[in-house]
Amino acid sequence: MRQVWGVVAFVVLAGPLSVASGQDYPVRPVRIVAPFAPGGSTDVLTRLVGQKLNARWKQSVVVENRVGASGRIGAEYVAKSAAADGYTLLMAGAPHAIGMTLFRKLNYDLARDLAPIGLVATFPSVIVAHPTLPVKSVKDLIALARSRPGQIDFGSPNIGSPNHLVMELVKTMAKVNMTHIPYKGGSGQMVGDLVAGHVQIASMGFPPAIPQIKTGRLRAIAVTSAKRSPLLPAVPTVSESGLPGFEVNSWYGLFGPAGLPAALRTRLNGDVVAILGDADLKERLATLGAEPGPMPADEFGRFVRSEIAKWAKVVKASGASAD
Repeated sequence: MRQVWGVVAFVVLAGPLSVASGQDYPVRPVRIVAPFAPGGSTDVLTRLVGQKLNARWKQSVVVENRVGASGRIGAEYVAKSAAADGYTLLMAGAPHAIGMTLFRKLNYDLARDLAPIGLVATFPSVIVAHPTLPVKSVKDLIALARSRPGQIDFGSPNIGSPNHLVMELVKTMAKVNMTHIPYKGGSGQMVGDLVAGHVQIASMGFPPAIPQIKTGRLRAIAVTSAKRSPLLPAVPTVSESGLPGFEVNSWYGLFGPAGLPAALRTRLNGDVVAILGDADLKERLATLGAEPGPMPADEFGRFVRSEIAKWAKVVKASGASAD
C-alpha cells in the first residue's frame, strides 16, 4: 500500500514540476487572449503569433477575443482569473500602459498582476493632414498652431489611445494648443471625418492611413518612429522635421498571469524570440507597418515599467481621464 501511495504522490507532483520547469510544455491547447475586437491590428498580430507557436509546439493555440473597456476586460481576466501555468496568455501593449494612469478605476496592475514574457512588435504611426490644411511638415504645423491657437482640430479613435497621446505629446513638446476631437466609434468614423475635412489632422496607424495617402485624400506629414518607415520612405520622422528627440511607437507583447514560473517564462520567451526570427512573420508584420521586437523577458519587464512612467507624464499633461 505504501508503494501505491508513493506512485500516486509522484504522479500528482510530476505534473506541476514539469510545468514549472517548462520542459514538457505545452501538453494541451494554449489560449491567447486578444483584448480588442476581431480584425483589428491587435487581433491580427495575436493570430499571426498563434499560428507560428502552433507550428513550433505542434499543439493548438486558440485566440480568444475578450473585448471591451479599452482592453481592460481581457487584461483583467488573465490577471485575476487565469491559472499561472502558461495555458492562458495575453497580448497587451501600449494602450494598457497608458490605461494605468488614464483610468480612474482599474482592477489590475499591468506591472504587478501580469508576468511579462516578451515584446512581440512595435507599431509607429503617421501624422496625416487634410490637404486643405496648409502644412507639409511638423515645423509648418507648429508655426500654424502658434498663429491659430486652439483652431486646429485633431481627431483620435478614443480618449487615451496611443494616437491621441501622440498629438498631445506634439502639443506639449512644441508648446502649442490644438483641439482634440475624440471618436467613440473607433478609427473608421474618424478617418471618414478626416477625409471629409471635418477634422484637420490626426495620428493614424499605417494600414488605414496608407490607402488615403496614396490616393491624395490625406497628406502624410511625419512618421512617429525614430527612423523612416520602408512603407513611407519619403516621409520624414517627427524628430527630423520639427521636434528633435520625438519618438513614439505603439507596441504589443505577450504576458501571463503573475506567478508564472520563472523557468516557464524563460521557455516562452525563447519561443517568442525564435518565431520573431521567421522571415515569413517578419514579412507579414511589415505589411502592418510593424517591426518585430525580440528581447529577454526581464528586459521586457523593465520596458513595460518605463512605458507606464512615460505615458503617465503625457496623460497628466493632457488632462485626459476616463472611467
